[in-house]
Amino acid sequence: MTDYDLYYWPVPFRGQFIRAILAFAGKSWREHDSARIGELMGRAPADQPIPFMGPPMLIDRAEDFAIAEMPAIALYLGETLNLLPASAQGRALAMKVVNDANDVIDEITLDGGREMWTADKWREFVPRLERWMAIWEATGTAHGLTEESGTLLGTEQTGLADIVTAVLWSTMAERLPAIAAMLDRQAPCVSALAARISDIPELAKLAREAAVTYGDPYCGGEIGKSLRKVAG
Repeated sequence: MTDYDLYYWPVPFRGQFIRAILAFAGKSWREHDSARIGELMGRAPADQPIPFMGPPMLIDRAEDFAIAEMPAIALYLGETLNLLPASAQGRALAMKVVNDANDVIDEITLDGGREMWTADKWREFVPRLERWMAIWEATGTAHGLTEESGTLLGTEQTGLADIVTAVLWSTMAERLPAIAAMLDRQAPCVSALAARISDIPELAKLAREAAVTYGDPYCGGEIGKSLRKVAG
């Protein structure tokens, strides 16, 4: 029996964080197709496994527990899979990283495609994206991160913040070359961290499978196409 049921669209984007956490922890999960996701989304909230608007949604089969929203799922998995720092301050910092990552992917898709990217809009956005990268770099270097070694929050072991950081920046960088070059310039320590974490065998395998399963798209729909035009 698989450990979890994951409901997310067949693209990396928000769901890739959850896939990576599960893969890193050696857990198994079953994914469901778009028709099944649509059917669940169409149900009355009281008839859903957990009331939710859209994926990702995760069901822990052993606990018969469902949870939605990427940061909430990450927190649950971080707690139950021992991927969070021991201190309250460390846990709070880890969840800040998760929520920052959620903000970045909202911004990079213009709030899920409310409007499309143009060259002018992208040019105006670049300083803000560079600031996000600087935020990550300052967080890491404040906790001893270098280009050669370290974790984002100075923990001895790779944790939730490291996995989320690697997925955020490496998934974009692999598919959007302009962002890869920007990350190397603006946040070299974070870029190196993302590369180290992505080389962990379980995560490297996940990335290879994602390339085969999802291809080049980072996110779906017209917003994905317009993003590729400006940052691809």
